[in-house]
Amino acid sequence: MTEALNGEQLDEALAVIDRSLGDLMRRDLVATAEMADLLLDLRSILTFVPADPAAEPAGVN
Repeated sequence: MTEALNGEQLDEALAVIDRSLGDLMRRDLVATAEMADLLLDLRSILTFVPADPAAEPAGVN
């Protein structure tokens, strides 16, 4: 990634991390699939750089 994150992207990434950490701290065991989903969500947020500043990120299936 060659471009810096904008404030909105960073805030969104931090919110995902904070929510997920809160959920994980209450559990004794975390499934591999859940961890993979978390990492994929973070990767999507961190790698999204819009060509148009008003553009919204595409949904991830």
